[in-house]
Amino acid sequence: MGKVSEKRMVYCLVAIFVVIAMVEGAKGATICNIPLSRLNLCRPAVTGRYPPPPTKKCCLLIKHADLNCLCKFKDALPAFNINPSRAFALPKKCKYNLHIPPKCRGKILENSFVEG
Repeated sequence: MGKVSEKRMVYCLVAIFVVIAMVEGAKGATICNIPLSRLNLCRPAVTGRYPPPPTKKCCLLIKHADLNCLCKFKDALPAFNINPSRAFALPKKCKYNLHIPPKCRGKILENSFVEG
């Protein structure tokens, strides 16, 4: 029951951040050192069956992201059509040697994807 409550809390937090992003808009609300208004720059690289490589703009966002913070939202990512394994593979794809928390690491399976 604790795990279910924890997941609900994460979903609620993400929903709150999305609402803040919509309300704050140009004011520059951020989550985990990433401006919410710019999260869409990485969406193509983490959704769909055959995502393209991340763009340079996406990689710049990832370079400054707080991965420990983002790890807290890992279970909520599929609700936004984001494949968590692909999301946490972005630093490597961007050729950054960033520490990814062990609980956020994972293999990308051939048949494991989230449609975008």
